[in-house]
Amino acid sequence: MALFGQKTKVNDSSAEKAQTTKDKSSKKALIKKDSVKAEKLPKAEVVAEAKTKTKNEKRAEAVQGVSFPKGGAVIKPRVTEKAGLLAQKGIYTFDVRTDANSRQISAAIVLAYKVTPIKIAVAPVPSKAMFVRGKKGATTAGKKAYVYLKKGDVIEFI
Repeated sequence: MALFGQKTKVNDSSAEKAQTTKDKSSKKALIKKDSVKAEKLPKAEVVAEAKTKTKNEKRAEAVQGVSFPKGGAVIKPRVTEKAGLLAQKGIYTFDVRTDANSRQISAAIVLAYKVTPIKIAVAPVPSKAMFVRGKKGATTAGKKAYVYLKKGDVIEFI
């Protein structure tokens, strides 16, 4: 009887040996198949197979799990109503560090999304006064960047 997920011991060691030999033989067969495929195709064709991905497929792979490095120029995409309308025209908006320049922002966008920007415009985001729960405060100031892309290029945010 098995209690709390513990399995009972079986004294049949022949079943274990058969399973391990089966695993070893299947691994050998896989290795042989891979080596035969590699021998049949010249190196140029193997390289060509790796390059057959289209630009959109590469970009889709790049978008999966896009994270900007800590301390980098770009902090995050700026998701607002205005940014959504601009994105339809090929202009994407990002929150950036206050000390970042357009070259650093361009390099971060190329690294993260595999697209080359045509132009980058940087604008300050001023601090605004707030009044929450009877107390005065202010939002933090920052900087945003408008990234202009070619007509065919697209950045998808997930």
